[in-house]
Amino acid sequence: MAKGVILVTGAAGFIGSHTTEQLLAAGYRVVGVDNFRTGRRENLRHVAARPEFVLREADVAEPGVLAGIAGEFPSEAVIHLAALVSVPESIADPQLNFRLNLGATHAVAEAARRHRIPRIVFASSAAVYGDGAEAARSEPDLGSPPISPYGAAKLASESLLFGHAAAYGLAVRCQRFFNVYGPRQDPASPYSGVISIFAREYAAGRPPTIHGDGGQTRDFVSVHDVARANLLAATRPGLVSGVANICTGRATSLQRLAEIFAGHYPEVGAPRHAAARPGDIRHSLGDPSRGRDELGFTAQWAIERGLRELIHLPHDPPH
Repeated sequence: MAKGVILVTGAAGFIGSHTTEQLLAAGYRVVGVDNFRTGRRENLRHVAARPEFVLREADVAEPGVLAGIAGEFPSEAVIHLAALVSVPESIADPQLNFRLNLGATHAVAEAARRHRIPRIVFASSAAVYGDGAEAARSEPDLGSPPISPYGAAKLASESLLFGHAAAYGLAVRCQRFFNVYGPRQDPASPYSGVISIFAREYAAGRPPTIHGDGGQTRDFVSVHDVARANLLAATRPGLVSGVANICTGRATSLQRLAEIFAGHYPEVGAPRHAAARPGDIRHSLGDPSRGRDELGFTAQWAIERGLRELIHLPHDPPH
């Protein structure tokens, strides 16, 4: 028997499609919303025909659109993943960043307020932390301010949502995703994650390009883990408002990524190097303890296992 309804914005996206699949597998009904600006129908091919899944093609940033859908489908929670997801694009077009990030978040908050959706799960980002030292970032310690319009919009969205939570009795969970990777991440996009681009280049027999010296580090977290964190944030009983890093707590350099790939593709030459990209943070590492304590979330996919999945090699059980 299906459980209640959960709204998912950006359902056809990379993270959204995996989140939708895990919600359905857990017995929830899902109403997915996507305008297909970056989402792909192909990402939903495994769930499109299921009676527990409804897809609405709509722009969440348009005032009243999500409120109309929420009025049609009384929901237990909304997981807000729709966004402009590119740091470089936010720099090139800050107005679009404002509309698709902060404006869309306001529309989600208003839909929840008007239709009494008790919980909002928001896709925030490690970009809120700005550019810091190699030490793991904990949620209260923002350090330097965001260094891109994208990071600034994510941080402002968190504040907007917490304001609604306090004023209207909602529970808001802000999920600060670190560097998410995995199946369905589009390597053709110039804004795609470095792992999906590396996977494409090595599979084609081409050495990848590293922007910068390769010493920059990231906390790479599998999309399977991220989707599970979203499921927990939307459905775990008794959760109160809060923010949690969704990360592994382990740092991996881009040079180390190249070494892992090279071990599977010894015939491919050494990576090329190019200038660092504007808005890129040098080091990004999260403290996962709050996600563990409040959500019951611990990442299960080590980077080596996740890369083997992308390279289509056997992988080990979670550890």
